[in-house]
Amino acid sequence: MKRTLDLQRQEYSQRVFLATPLAGILAWTLVGVTSFFVSELWRVWILFIGTGSIVYLGIMISKFTGENFLDKTRPKNEFDRLFLFTVFQSLLSYGIAIPYFLEDSNSLPVSIGILTGSMWIPFSWIIGHWVGLFHAFFRTAGILVL
Repeated sequence: MKRTLDLQRQEYSQRVFLATPLAGILAWTLVGVTSFFVSELWRVWILFIGTGSIVYLGIMISKFTGENFLDKTRPKNEFDRLFLFTVFQSLLSYGIAIPYFLEDSNSLPVSIGILTGSMWIPFSWIIGHWVGLFHAFFRTAGILVL
């Protein structure tokens, strides 16, 4: 029996959603802390590697939070697919961040931090909760202040 989108959205919204935010917090904290101790070249590499590793950290953390992103036994949910598309959308923002960075190296944390955070706006709509909007706007404001 095919499950309706409403049912799939309800199922999706009842999940924990800890692994990805925890992975992001861990990666961005490491990026931020190490940036005080390394040269500009290393800061750039650490930023690219750190932000690029969030998805892999999320997969690993999901095994401990019970989310288990790689669980093949869970029924397919179209909102998993939609969220994956928002992740791809945010990755495309590197197409803006990299050329801008080549002109102004200080722009990299701002452009990557803000543009990749846009994926949380549609997430908020998917789950019908303000938390994704809060994250996106708080993240943007925080980055601009810093």
